[in-house]
This record gives sequence, C-alpha cells and structure tokens, in this order.
Amino acid sequence: MTAAPSPQVARFAEPTADELRIRLREALSLYVTAMRYPKGTAEQRAPMWLAHMLRTGWRCVIAFDEEDRMAGVAYGYQGAPGQWWHEQVRRGVTEHSGPAVADSWMADYFELTELHVRPDTQGQGIGEELVRRLLAGADNTRVLLSTPEGPSRAWRLYRRLGFTDVLRDYRFAGDPRPFGVLGRDLPLS
Repeated sequence: MTAAPSPQVARFAEPTADELRIRLREALSLYVTAMRYPKGTAEQRAPMWLAHMLRTGWRCVIAFDEEDRMAGVAYGYQGAPGQWWHEQVRRGVTEHSGPAVADSWMADYFELTELHVRPDTQGQGIGEELVRRLLAGADNTRVLLSTPEGPSRAWRLYRRLGFTDVLRDYRFAGDPRPFGVLGRDLPLS
C-alpha cells in the first residue's frame, strides 16, 4: 500500500482582517494541529488573534491547497512598546545584552507573530514562501520572532533566511519552555 500524495499548494492570498475573521476557526485549527496543542487551545487563542488584527501594520499571508483548505498561515505586525511580547523581549535583551542592544533591535521592527504549516503539507517550501511574502510588505527595518528552542524545521528555515540570535534560552512569563528570539534586517534578500 502506498501513501497518498501530499496536497499541493494551489495559491497564496493576503487576506484582510475581515477575510481572516471569516476563516479564523480554520486558521486556528491549523495552528493547533501544527503546534500539537491540546484541544481547547483554539478557543483560548481566538481573542488574541482578533486583537492582533487591529495592530498597526498587521499583515497576513495564507497558503491554500487544491481543495481551498488552508495549508499554511503567517501573520505579524509592527512591534511597539506596550505590547506584551515587546515588553517581554525588551526586558530579556536588556538583561542579557544591555539597553543599547535592546534599543537597536526594537526601534523599528516587524513582529513575525505566527507561522504555521499543516503537517501533511510540510517540506514543500510553504513556510519559506509565507515568510517571504509576509515580509515583502513590511515597512520596517528589521524583523523579530520567537520560537521554541531545539532542532526543528522552523529553526532550519529561519537560519536559511538569515535570522541570527538576539536572545537564547529565554523563558516568557507563563511558559516554562526555553525560546530563542531571532532577528534580521529587512528586506530579505
């Protein structure tokens, strides 16, 4: 018995916030599946995703398969003081490398907030294309993101795209896992 072929990406789209709201349940289901989170996580995350859509510079890119199902989703926005992630990372970078380094990284950045690819479509370059399309429209001088530490496809992707360490082995408030904060100058080459 041979395995069924992986679904192929048919198109990429850059939805408005209203368009993503219509398919938010599907996007969150993809997120939960890709991250292997427990059931109920989508309901907890929905208000956060909705709030993020209101932030300055919010952008989203979605990959759809031949059956018009989401194969991948990425979004982000302009990072700014007062945002939870910004304050957490600023504190960590300041403690580790000093306020000048924190100021340098966090003066004008796009926060790549979410990047997820459905497991049955991984390994096809979807994640890289989502990142490239998302960041092509960012009007910032840098991009920052955080990802759990450890070897993964995400780490390999970010390294391949030229992301460097900003902060390693960082623990965000409320999450015991170690994270890496990665960044790079924009535009992507």
